[in-house]
Amino acid sequence: MVDAHTRVCCIIGDPVEHSLSPAMHNAAYRSLGLNWVYTAFRVSDVKAALAGVRGLGIRGVSVTIPHKVAAIEHLDRLDPVAEWIGSVNTVVNDDGVLTGLNTDGEGAVKALLDAGAPLKGARILMLGSGGAARAIAFTLAARAQIQGLVLLGVIEKELAELADEVRQKTGVKTEGHLISDELLARVIPDADLLIQCSPIGMHPKEDETIVPARLLRPGLRVMDIVYNPRETRLLKEARQAGCPVVYGLEMLLNQGVLQFEAWTKTAAPVAVMRKALEEGLAGHG
Repeated sequence: MVDAHTRVCCIIGDPVEHSLSPAMHNAAYRSLGLNWVYTAFRVSDVKAALAGVRGLGIRGVSVTIPHKVAAIEHLDRLDPVAEWIGSVNTVVNDDGVLTGLNTDGEGAVKALLDAGAPLKGARILMLGSGGAARAIAFTLAARAQIQGLVLLGVIEKELAELADEVRQKTGVKTEGHLISDELLARVIPDADLLIQCSPIGMHPKEDETIVPARLLRPGLRVMDIVYNPRETRLLKEARQAGCPVVYGLEMLLNQGVLQFEAWTKTAAPVAVMRKALEEGLAGHG
């Protein structure tokens, strides 16, 4: 029962209607008997939203597209990982002091390792340059001993800056280019792992993909961080081409577990959270 003692968490972004985070977190609260609730807010003004978080005493916030970088200037402090990455996906409110964290990178790396992806020495192609891409790029470059990273996207300045930052901070050979079919055809044959970090293919535009199916091959491992639908067009075509695939649901679960524990200071009920995500995706289908 929601009452005056209920602790509140939420997700802010635009859009958020597709989000399964409320189902995942609320299932976890119920399973542990916590008087907490998690909801979703469609937000265009991130500054005003975070002021509201502070004023209303909202305990925790998940930050999603397009606010992961812009949110930083409206926080009081960043943990070292978020500061290094330059984006946040999590906010913890301690009596009006807002701290930004980033659990995206760790969530993605765990998903890849759990799927058996050989990251050491890997040549990685990443599509996108936004907040999630930043987190994953930095975490892979710093932790996984990858050989090189190629970033393709549609915002030239953002791509160049991200490539420079990753290269300077980690020493990993990194380059960024505007995406094109011709460039994809040239770089995909050299890649061991392709990670799709843009919103392309997300509900309700499930029929969209960046990567032509003809470029997919059995030796290429493919991860799509889009989780709704569970199997995007890219992953479906990759699986049909014989590529090992990694689903975005795994990253969503992993990063959500870290968020839950940051807010509640309690071990997350991982199996309960996974079940809620799977049921949520089945309901969307």
